[in-house]
Amino acid sequence: MVRSLLLAGLLATSTAFAPTANHALTRSSPLSMVAIDTSDIKNGQTIELDGEPYKVVSFSIMKQARGAAKTTIKFKNLKRGTTLENTYRSGEKFETAQIDKQPSQYTYEDEAGNYFFMDSQTFEEVMVESKTIEDQKKWILEGMEVDLIYFKGNVIEVRVPSPYVYEVVETEPSVKGNTAQGHTKPAVLNCGASVTVPGFVKQGAMVKVDSDKGEYMEIAKD
Repeated sequence: MVRSLLLAGLLATSTAFAPTANHALTRSSPLSMVAIDTSDIKNGQTIELDGEPYKVVSFSIMKQARGAAKTTIKFKNLKRGTTLENTYRSGEKFETAQIDKQPSQYTYEDEAGNYFFMDSQTFEEVMVESKTIEDQKKWILEGMEVDLIYFKGNVIEVRVPSPYVYEVVETEPSVKGNTAQGHTKPAVLNCGASVTVPGFVKQGAMVKVDSDKGEYMEIAKD
């Protein structure tokens, strides 16, 4: 009798801690808010200011003969699209934004310019307004895997993979004289973006591009 009761208790306990059927459909854990100061600032970081998400676009440190250095930071508001530039004393503190990063696949663009993605975990369709993706749309290809960045339940940014391999679909022919070291020319990629490439790059070439900087890196290796 006692043994039966013990077995029943163990079964009840294991059932209580078993994962539910919906567990696999939940988003990845959000990146927690972390306190940082001016010495921790990096380009691309997402900071929360006055309850809104701001991305660090650029920053510069000005050293002074007397007193602490000052850091000037340019932010982009990821909800409104506006920019903000402020100067801070060395050591001033910030909080990184609590965001979700969700792998998703680009599917199509509608007539209004909205972009649609499929969540790679839930397979749900997610619509992203054109203004949210303005800076990244030129790098996106159909079927591309991207990260949707959520802040308080709303998509605030689309991060495309970088570096990424694209095909050169249009560029001037490589002729004698323009393949010399240092010669460059414009090239249109299959995503629609244009980059500057070396003179030897031909139409149809597969090239590796830093989409964060919008720069050609090298001919892609097979």
